[in-house]
Amino acid sequence: MAQNLKYKRILLKLSGESLMGDKSFGIDPQILEYFAKEIKKVHQLGVQIGIVIGGGNIYRGLNAQDQGIDRVTGDQMGMLATIINSLALQNTLENNGIYTRLMSAIKMEEIAEPYIRRRAIRHLEKERVVIFGAGTGHPYFSTDTAASLRAVEIEADAIFKGTRVDGVFDSDPEKNPAANRFDEITYMDVLKKNLRVMDLTAISLCQENNLPIIVFNMDQPDNLLKLVTGKSVGTTVSNFENSK
Repeated sequence: MAQNLKYKRILLKLSGESLMGDKSFGIDPQILEYFAKEIKKVHQLGVQIGIVIGGGNIYRGLNAQDQGIDRVTGDQMGMLATIINSLALQNTLENNGIYTRLMSAIKMEEIAEPYIRRRAIRHLEKERVVIFGAGTGHPYFSTDTAASLRAVEIEADAIFKGTRVDGVFDSDPEKNPAANRFDEITYMDVLKKNLRVMDLTAISLCQENNLPIIVFNMDQPDNLLKLVTGKSVGTTVSNFENSK
């Protein structure tokens, strides 16, 4: 069935904050279960899935200096937070009958495999969901950049960025009810308009490698399923001439 899909290999980017649900901190088990079931629907179709999840529900490195912690140490703490989230998601996916592998950019063999590109691709080919933890393994790089880097490395067809809004808007739709949503937008316009899709490094990496970014509402059931089967959901960020 995979041959009828628009996207056969994807990189799903989730924020750490999305795991909080209505909580102010930590992980909501109901959200984990919901994400696992949405991912399972797509996995059952034969889509190869890589996942990068942030750590902002546990620790944000960008706020480290406000707490008297230097930036490098704060970013390292943030990387470890992504591992905690990755382990939680891995456990929930496997409870739903999905084989997974957690690969870390930082060596911690007792918990996760070290990230090796060829091994990651082989896992995907064997229909295992691969979760990429610890960001890029280096400070000063966000998990958005890690998602873009891993997506390029595994030759994903697109990055699916799951959010709680319906795509990319010209202003914050949660603050401005009259905000306009883009169906399509170029990487360059995202940068020019200073839209908060991903950070500059992540957008530039996708632009250089013609890797589409699809921003969609992960909180809406079946949106992920609709996307992989070619239905129009959310906003596609690309070079228009390469997306047609």
